[in-house]
Amino acid sequence: MAVLPVGTRRRLMKHPLGWIAAGFGAGFSPRAPGTVGSLAALLPWWFFMRHLPLPAYLAVLALGFAIGVWASHWAIAQTKIEDPSLVVWDEYIGMWIALLMAPAGWPWMVAAFVLFRVFDIAKPWPVSWADQKLHGGFGAMLDDAIAGVYALMVLQLAAWLLG
Repeated sequence: MAVLPVGTRRRLMKHPLGWIAAGFGAGFSPRAPGTVGSLAALLPWWFFMRHLPLPAYLAVLALGFAIGVWASHWAIAQTKIEDPSLVVWDEYIGMWIALLMAPAGWPWMVAAFVLFRVFDIAKPWPVSWADQKLHGGFGAMLDDAIAGVYALMVLQLAAWLLG
């Protein structure tokens, strides 16, 4: 993990796009910023998103993805690092995808978190393809969105098998 110069960190922390890209500060965690970002994504989901009707939830995901592409692109340009570790808005979107239509209860939330982290770290194809071949804000966002889809599929299969 590259250490950012103090001036770059300040510039990121002072700009709204920097705060969005960094998941409202979670990305500035000195250890495991991706995991911290994934955990931070649970808060808005728990208090706001889990109660949304499906069309509204999907609209939030689409808007969040688009804003994430913009914010990630800006942060990449500022840091001059392709997919810097402080960019964790992609973890927010990936977690929210994993939690789409999750059964009620905290065990399912924990399962979605674990599954998303496994797919985000292991990067099975096409997550690995997106991570290696796509660049800029779109590339930073897409690999985590695909990891979220994998987690969503496994979580839904588990819910179906256990239901």
